[in-house]
Amino acid sequence: MSDGLARPRGSRPTDPWQLGYEGFDPAAEGIREVLCAVGNGYLVSRAAAPESRADGVHYPGTYLAGCYDRAISLVDGRTVENEDLINCPNWLPLTFRPEEGDWFTGPATTESLALDLRRGVLTRRALVVDEHGRRTRLTQRRIASQAQPHLLALETELVPENWSGRLEVRSALDADVSNTGVARYRGLTDRHLAPDGQGADPDGPLWLQAASTGSPLRIALAARTRAHRAGTPLPAARTDEIEEGWTAQVLALDATRGTPVTVEKTVAVYTSRDPAIGAPLRAARTLVTQAPDFDRLVRDHALRWTELWRRCRIDADFDGIATVRLHLFHLLQTYSEHSVDLDVGIPARGLHGEAYRGHVFWDELFVLQLLNLRLPELARAVLRYRHRRLDAARRAARSIGLRGAMYPWQSASDGSEESQQLHLNPLSGRWLPDHSHLQRHVGSAVAYNVWQYYQATGDMDFLATTGAEMLLEIARFWSTTAVYDPQRRRYSISGVVGPDEYHDACPWSERPGLDDNTYTNVLASWVLARALDAVNVLPGYRREELLERLALGRDELERWQEVSRRLHVPFHDGVLSQFDGYERLAELDWTAYRHRYPDLRRLDRILEAEGDTVNRYKASKQADVLMLFYLFSAREVRDLLRRLGYPAGHELLRRTTDYYLRRTVHGSTLSAVVHAWVLTRTDRRASWRFFRDALDGDLADVQGGTTAEGIHLGAMAGTVDLLQRCYTGLEIRQDTLWLAPRLPSAIGQVELDLRYRGHWGIVLSVDRHSVTVSLQESLQEPIRIGLRGSSTIVRPGESHRFSL
Repeated sequence: MSDGLARPRGSRPTDPWQLGYEGFDPAAEGIREVLCAVGNGYLVSRAAAPESRADGVHYPGTYLAGCYDRAISLVDGRTVENEDLINCPNWLPLTFRPEEGDWFTGPATTESLALDLRRGVLTRRALVVDEHGRRTRLTQRRIASQAQPHLLALETELVPENWSGRLEVRSALDADVSNTGVARYRGLTDRHLAPDGQGADPDGPLWLQAASTGSPLRIALAARTRAHRAGTPLPAARTDEIEEGWTAQVLALDATRGTPVTVEKTVAVYTSRDPAIGAPLRAARTLVTQAPDFDRLVRDHALRWTELWRRCRIDADFDGIATVRLHLFHLLQTYSEHSVDLDVGIPARGLHGEAYRGHVFWDELFVLQLLNLRLPELARAVLRYRHRRLDAARRAARSIGLRGAMYPWQSASDGSEESQQLHLNPLSGRWLPDHSHLQRHVGSAVAYNVWQYYQATGDMDFLATTGAEMLLEIARFWSTTAVYDPQRRRYSISGVVGPDEYHDACPWSERPGLDDNTYTNVLASWVLARALDAVNVLPGYRREELLERLALGRDELERWQEVSRRLHVPFHDGVLSQFDGYERLAELDWTAYRHRYPDLRRLDRILEAEGDTVNRYKASKQADVLMLFYLFSAREVRDLLRRLGYPAGHELLRRTTDYYLRRTVHGSTLSAVVHAWVLTRTDRRASWRFFRDALDGDLADVQGGTTAEGIHLGAMAGTVDLLQRCYTGLEIRQDTLWLAPRLPSAIGQVELDLRYRGHWGIVLSVDRHSVTVSLQESLQEPIRIGLRGSSTIVRPGESHRFSL
C-alpha cells in the first residue's frame, strides 16, 4: 500500500499521515484502542468508544506518567507484592438518546476511525440507529493536548437524519475502574483506586477525586460539558447524577432533523505528584473553567505537533514511512517535554496499557539513541530519573554483599526491584519462579546511555554533576562482582541472566543464573573502560570532588583497569558462546517443533507445558550475543575483544550471526530490530526482512494478542533509529560524526534533521550516489564529519557533499 501501514483487519487505506479503520471488529478492538490512543507525555488515553465500558471487548484506559500503586496478592499460596501503573478514572463517558429511547451503548450500525498523526487528532464517524429506527449521524474528535498537558477534550457532533425532538446527552466521570487489561494478571489484586469525593458545581464543572489504595496519591478530574449549534450556545436543561465514584450531568435540548448539534466535553486532570499546584482538585476545577473552546484547543495542540514533527523530521522514499511516523508519534506521546519535570522513566509498553505493569526496563537503550540526536533534553531527563534512583541501586548492591550500584531489571516509582517473583504459563496453568531480576546488564545499559548522551551533546555539566557518578558506581559494581579464577587467570561474573530470557539457569546447576554471559562480560569491560575515561575528562576540581565523595582510590581504579582487560569471554565452534557451557546444551529438533507448533515465539511456555525446559537447549528468545553488534560496530567489537586478549577476525561477526540466527525464535519485538541492524553488515536482504517485521510488530500484532496490552515502545523507536543511524551508518566517535551509508535496495534516499552538540539545524541527506550534510547559521563551533576514514570540517551556514 502506498502509505506503508500494515493492514490489520478492517483498516482502510489513508494518506501517509493517517491510520484508519473501517467497521467494528470485536476481536481487533483492543489493538485499535492502543494504536489510535492519544497522549502528550503527561498521560495517554486509549481510543475506546466514549459510550463503552470495560467488557472484554472495549477497555477504556487512561494512564498518567509515574502514577503507580502497590498492592499485595495471594498467588499459588504465596503472598506477592506488585507495583502497578494505575488505570486512572475514566474521563470519556459520553452517550446520548433521542426522547423516550435507550442510551446508546454501541456498537454503531456503521463506524470508522481515523488517527491524524500530523495533528494528533482522533476522529470517529458512526451511524447510530435506535430501537425506533431513528438514525443519528455521529462525528467525534478527541485530543490529549500537547499545548496544555492537563487537558483532554472530546467534541461530539450529532446530526438527526430522520427525526426531530428532544435529545439527551449524558457526560460523566467514572472512578469505578480496575486494572483488568491483561488477562494473565487477573488473579492479582486489580483495585488501585477508591472514590475520594465527587460532585457538580452549580452552573459549573463536574468533579471527581480518587485516592490510590496503597500510596498517598490523589487523582482529580473536572469536566465542563457545553452544547452549541454552529458556534451559538444552545439552551439545555441540566440534571446532575451523583453517586459514589460517579458524577454525571444530563443535558436535554431540542434537535432538528438534518441540523447538527455539537457537544464539547473538556476535562482537566491533576495529581498530587504534580509540581506547582496546591490541591489537585482545585487545580483541575480552575483549569477546566478557564479552558478555551474545542477549536482553539485543537489549534494550539496542532501547533505543538507541528513543532515536534519539525524537530523529528525523517523522510525516506519507501512504502513504510507512514509506519515509521506512527512509531515516532507514539514515542512522543509517551515521553515529551511534559514528562521532563515529572521524574518518570520510559515504560517498556508506553502509557498505552497495563502489560509489564507499566514498569521501566532497559528499553530506553533503544529509545535514547533516537532522542540524543533529536530531543536531547528528553534523553537527559530520562537519565536524571535513573540518577535519582542511584541510592536505591546502591542499596540493592549492598543487599547482596557488593559495592557500587545494581540497577533493577524492572523499575517503577522509587527504583526498587519490581520484577515479579512468579509468572504464569497460560499453556500449563502453572505459576513458576521468575529469575528475570538477574539481568544485571540493565546497569550497563544505563552506563551506555550516559556515555552516548555525552558523546552526542558534549554536555559536560551533565557528565560532571550526574552522569559520571552513575558510570563510576556501575563500574564499581562490575569490579566487585567479578571474581578471579586462578585456573583461567581471568575474572568471571556468575549468577546472571543475559538478554535472552529463555536461559535463566544451566540444566546441570541447582542455582539460578548463568556464568560468564558474553554480552554481560564484554559490556562490563566497556563500562569499566568508559568509567576510567570519564574520570580523565572531568575538570580537575570536579574529578577530585567525585573521587573523594565516592572514596575511590588509586588501587580501586587500577583494579578496574585489570578487570576490564581480563574478563572471561567463552567461545565454541569458532563463535562467541552465549555463556560458559553453552556448547553442552542439546540441539532442539527444530523441524519437529515447527511442524507441531507453527509459532515458536513462546517456546519456553511450550516446553514447560510438555514437562521440559528451554534451559536444556540451544534456543534463544531474542538476540543475546548479537546485542554487542547492535551497540557497537563490528570494528569496535573486535577492538573490545582484542583489548580483553582474544583474537577476533573479520569473519567472527558473520559466523556468530549465522549460528544464533538459526537458533532464535524472536519471542521479543526487540529481536527483529537487533537482527535488522546486525544483518546490515552481512546480509542486507535479510536485514530488510527483519526491518519490515519490526515495522509490522504492533500494527499486525505479530506477538499474538500483546499489542492490546500496550505498544512495544523500544521496538517502535528502534525502527526509526534503523533509518536514522543504521542505514545511514551514523556513529559518533573521536568527536566526529561518522557516516557509512548502507541503504537497502528498497530505499533510494533518506533525509533527516539532527541536533548535535548545540547545533539545532543539521540536515543529513543520503542517497545512492552521495551524502550531503548542511548546517544552519548559528553561533556554534564547526563540526567534523567523517566518511570512509577521512573527515572534514563543516561550518555553520555551509554544506558538504561526499561522493559515494
